[in-house]
Amino acid sequence: MSRIQRTAGLRTEGFTLIEMVVTMTIFALLVALTIPTMRTWVADAKVRAVAESLQNGIRLAQTEALRRGRQVVFTFTNTANPQVGFTGGSSGNYWAAQTIPLDPSEAAVVVGSGPLTAAGSTVTISGFVVSLCYNSVGRLVTNVSTGVAGAVCIAPIVVQYGSLSWPLTVSNPLADHSLIVNVALGGQIRMCDPSQTLSANNPYGC
Repeated sequence: MSRIQRTAGLRTEGFTLIEMVVTMTIFALLVALTIPTMRTWVADAKVRAVAESLQNGIRLAQTEALRRGRQVVFTFTNTANPQVGFTGGSSGNYWAAQTIPLDPSEAAVVVGSGPLTAAGSTVTISGFVVSLCYNSVGRLVTNVSTGVAGAVCIAPIVVQYGSLSWPLTVSNPLADHSLIVNVALGGQIRMCDPSQTLSANNPYGC
């Protein structure tokens, strides 16, 4: 058997150094192309998670106002556990909803709470509204004496997205799209994509 034949017989398994370098280079290129897409997907998912939490919290406040037959205030707060007391504000990592007593002898009751931007870092919520107050028929009302420090409710007076409403924009600088939770005076609560136009064929648009 010649030396060439013996050498050829020895290379039956494994990779050469050149093959390994080429494979790793291709792998690195694929990863580099995938990372921006994954980053955007994660950012979009965070926006949706925060928008859904916001929408669910507002709906809970409205439902409890109807069920209990009295006003309920929904507000942003930085208190993770509002059961021990909380302060409202124009921004916050969490939300809380509490009944507004009919008279001073009645104690307020926290009916629900949850995360907002705490559910997604770099996500922001913007909009004129500070707090929302629902009356016993599920409509937004003005109330400057909610019993919660920093929580003042003003009913919408401007037509936006087809009705008197407060649009709350949930956004992330790394995401492809922002989402709007539009809260109408009459009680309608709707989440939509402002980058799209509402139509019969596109119910997700604003």
